[in-house]
Amino acid sequence: MKALFITALLLSMCVSCRSKESWQDMTSVEDVCKFYPEQVYALFGALNLDYPGLEDVKAAYAKKDLAAAGKALLAYYSKSKLILPENKLPASSQKTTDVADTILQDTYVFQEVKGRTPRLPDGRLMWAYKGPKDDVEWAWALNRHYPVRDLLPAYFATGNPKYARYIDAFVKDWIISSLPYPDKRSNTAMWRGLEVSFREKMWKSVFFELWNTGLISPATQLLILTSLPSHAHYARNFHAGGNWLTMEMTGLATVASAWQEFRDAPEWIEYSVNAMVGSMKEQVYPDGVQTELTSHYHHVALSNFSLLADICKSADVKLPDYYDNTIRDMWNYLAWTMRPDGWGLLNNDSDLDFNRNSVLKAAEEQDAPEWTYIASNGEKGVKPAGSPSRFFPFAGHLISRSGFDANAHWSFFDMGPWGSGHQHNDKLHLSVAAYGRDLLVDAGRFAYSGAVSDRFRKYAIGSQGHNLVLVDGNGQDKGVAVAEEPVDENHFRIENEYDYGSGMFDKFIDTKGRFEHTRSVMYVRDRFWIVADRLATDRPRQVGTLWHWHPSCKVAVQGDGSVATGNETGNLRIIPVGIKNAKPELVSGQENPMQGWYSKIYNEYTPNTTSVYTTDLPADDTFVWLLFPYEKNAPEIETSLISETGDGVTVRIVVKDLGEWTLCVPFLNKNLIKYSFIKK
Repeated sequence: MKALFITALLLSMCVSCRSKESWQDMTSVEDVCKFYPEQVYALFGALNLDYPGLEDVKAAYAKKDLAAAGKALLAYYSKSKLILPENKLPASSQKTTDVADTILQDTYVFQEVKGRTPRLPDGRLMWAYKGPKDDVEWAWALNRHYPVRDLLPAYFATGNPKYARYIDAFVKDWIISSLPYPDKRSNTAMWRGLEVSFREKMWKSVFFELWNTGLISPATQLLILTSLPSHAHYARNFHAGGNWLTMEMTGLATVASAWQEFRDAPEWIEYSVNAMVGSMKEQVYPDGVQTELTSHYHHVALSNFSLLADICKSADVKLPDYYDNTIRDMWNYLAWTMRPDGWGLLNNDSDLDFNRNSVLKAAEEQDAPEWTYIASNGEKGVKPAGSPSRFFPFAGHLISRSGFDANAHWSFFDMGPWGSGHQHNDKLHLSVAAYGRDLLVDAGRFAYSGAVSDRFRKYAIGSQGHNLVLVDGNGQDKGVAVAEEPVDENHFRIENEYDYGSGMFDKFIDTKGRFEHTRSVMYVRDRFWIVADRLATDRPRQVGTLWHWHPSCKVAVQGDGSVATGNETGNLRIIPVGIKNAKPELVSGQENPMQGWYSKIYNEYTPNTTSVYTTDLPADDTFVWLLFPYEKNAPEIETSLISETGDGVTVRIVVKDLGEWTLCVPFLNKNLIKYSFIKK
């Protein structure tokens, strides 16, 4: 921290030596031309001065009258169609909001962490400050202009001029602090590709939406224009690939479409479109799932693909049909994977994102009444034809449902590839929800850096935080990142009475010899799940089977070795079928080894209960589990393992007052499924 402060102080001295005046006092075009002439000259060099409407700008610049050229340029932009008319601006008032007033104290909340950013002796913010938890994510959020993102709606809600004035100072501070542009790929807080893209989009709002307020100074308006060519150059030449590219290219396209007067704007928009179309083909599977296989980042990619479509529509740029069709497929995935309560998947490096509202909006825009039906729990829209379950064959994601109502059963079984980014070692993980409650869960992502990451990151990405098996205490290793072809059709099946999925994984950390975990999941619609784990080994092992419960669940071990919740409503009982001496241990908030923790959102965590079944495995064996959901009171259940082979298991489930099921649950072969039900 001391070294950071000294470096920032030296930079402050360099900026201060340019002027005896305070940077805060720089408000006019003349001020910018006086103290930053190099940047102003570079701006005019980047403009197409033959663009219609820039005649006065060109004439003044030809006379090398920078101030006159700068004023003429701002006069040109004052006529832009993007500027909000005065009648759409809020009336000036002294109304306040607590969140906005906190920001005015340089106190921000980034990813659930609150802290105050220090200032340098000359009053500028320490843009490299990593926050109270020494997390670089804090510095990145600051440089993305998240405080501006929060202050803009506060200004429009209240009309309080102090919020707009803070934005003015904030943006001006960043631009002069960022000089000189490094003109190379960077991982600094100021000049990393993601932060560049966020600022480009934010500055469009600051520049045009606040123009008629009189609260954004001409100095800041001109400084924004001087910095845009550097931002566009960075995005054009130093962008990344994958999900990052979607954000960086939409930033570049934003600059190209909002400020078409730049000489390279046509090339920027063309490059953005070509890069995004190519990237979409690389990072979105034919089933509409982004290859990171992370619901949160799938949504990020989708938002940026959609943003480019909107930009192109406004700029009258034609996109191929493939592009629009893929956007629809990506929304389809979010609609079908959504829990009955409106929340999306918590998988890989996701937060628990509320997707209902965005899916409802997309359903209207895309004319997809089936999504409306799913998102509204059947209250609106058109009921989807066929089964309420869906399988995404390239992602390998099986979503099982009893229906679409708020109390429906829901599960997510992951039998696909590892993922192209933000991966967890969690193949064959199963999440379960029923009766409006999450029951079996993924542990979440916790954090990427800082104190929370130091404590929990290995747990978050490891098999230890998922509903899987551990081998001699070890979890899965990395898998295949990207699928070249869909999951074998023999490995999944969806019928009216049941869903079936089966997958195998055989790479485990620090595990010598051969060990294979094959898991088959069979969901009997509106009743229960059967999970069959085939464990193949070439030597004796110790295996731990993990079931992670949502923190809201009250969990207890039953006398027969089963585990059940005692919630007021929304419950699940896990019954070992045919497993001798099953004695689970309930672990919560354990530090060594790390176990029993849950994170629904970045930087937040809480203890939860994990049921750990530890078993000595002298040779190949199969473990079978009945997962039986119920709303309030558990029925009487009898289970028996009728047969067990390398091809699958046959089980009998008898539920009082419901009936008797005899099920053959095969491994990796849907053709061997047998389903029999006798109602009683």
